[in-house]
Amino acid sequence: MKQLLLDIKPPAPPTLQNFVVGRNAEAIASLQALVNDAAQSHFIYLWGEKGCGKSHLLSACKAIGMRIADDVHLLGSDAQIALFNEYNQLKEAGETLIVAGLHAPNQMGLRDDLATRLAWGLVYQLHPLNDEAKAQALKQHAAERGMKLPDDVTDYCLRYLRRDLPTLMTTLDALDEWSLISKKPVTVPMLKKLLQFNLEF
Repeated sequence: MKQLLLDIKPPAPPTLQNFVVGRNAEAIASLQALVNDAAQSHFIYLWGEKGCGKSHLLSACKAIGMRIADDVHLLGSDAQIALFNEYNQLKEAGETLIVAGLHAPNQMGLRDDLATRLAWGLVYQLHPLNDEAKAQALKQHAAERGMKLPDDVTDYCLRYLRRDLPTLMTTLDALDEWSLISKKPVTVPMLKKLLQFNLEF
């Protein structure tokens, strides 16, 4: 088995600073304010479709010790009651909570009392990135790995690959590793070869 070179850099962990903002500037500003104890609310609810950045933001907040509740749309009755009670306890103690779900609080069939609590704080719909922002995210990810990413490779990724950011990032990581192993620069032909190789296996 081929050994990867030692200078392959692991991807940077999710942070609020390396989140590609796109149309989500207000939500990010509120999370930053919460981190800096300058928020107008101690409770933030984030919602949006898969691939809009919820996982990145929750991981970033959890890593700095913030309390998180994810996928509230999947909670059963007992878990909803537990979250309702936790919300009340945190509110009374002046602590914070970041919650995320697939839809707005009142659109998921949650208990009325829990949906009301979730809507009391700041509520933000997270919007997926457009192509320009995805290109920025790919270039930022490449830079973090010390990878030179030509514009035509970025354009090819956005035109021909699945368009969700995790798939694009995974492809970029594999391309970087192949580039380091082969000691050749990243090019569109290399990307095509990588994709063809994956199709064959």
